[in-house]
Amino acid sequence: MNPHLLHQFWALVEQSQSNRILSLDDNSLVSWLTEQISGDRSLDSIETANLDCYIRSRIPLIRDIARG
Repeated sequence: MNPHLLHQFWALVEQSQSNRILSLDDNSLVSWLTEQISGDRSLDSIETANLDCYIRSRIPLIRDIARG
């Protein structure tokens, strides 16, 4: 993933309402975050797949940030 996409993703996580992140199950959270990023910029299928894998591997961290 490119640095700009990573920055955009983590900014989204930090700006999102905690209750939104914590209320979604893992699959819904991945879908919601991917949709939010995709809405801001056009992602090709490879970028979307990479983002999906990245989010799935970071779900515990995302939830920890939302709790904090």
